[in-house]
Amino acid sequence: MTDKPVVLDASAVLAAFFDEPGADHVAARMSGALLSAVNFSEVVAKLVDRGAPPDQIREIMAQLDVAVVPIDREQAMTAGLLRAETRAAGLSLGDRACLALAISRGGVALSTDRAWSALATPAEIELAR
Repeated sequence: MTDKPVVLDASAVLAAFFDEPGADHVAARMSGALLSAVNFSEVVAKLVDRGAPPDQIREIMAQLDVAVVPIDREQAMTAGLLRAETRAAGLSLGDRACLALAISRGGVALSTDRAWSALATPAEIELAR
């Protein structure tokens, strides 16, 4: 493990919520982690897709012990520029926002998406297994 800030990808948060593979790893790293506002929105959207009512979603998200970080101009630029390096792996805007936040904070991006293991980006990546 590292003492760098942990930046959670939406896949990591969802794994913890739904006890998917890697959930224990994510749970151990979640407290005090960072979450891009873009990834926060992604998690909310996935909860909507699973049929959770808005009040329940608000309650679930309020209980997260993470700092939600607004995306700023520099992170937005970095996320956009990461497109060329991540397109082949199929990374979404949310994935790239997570990586951009990790880069800007000198942190480690935590994801459950195995496609991230092949990435050559300036971000340090940790896969929850």
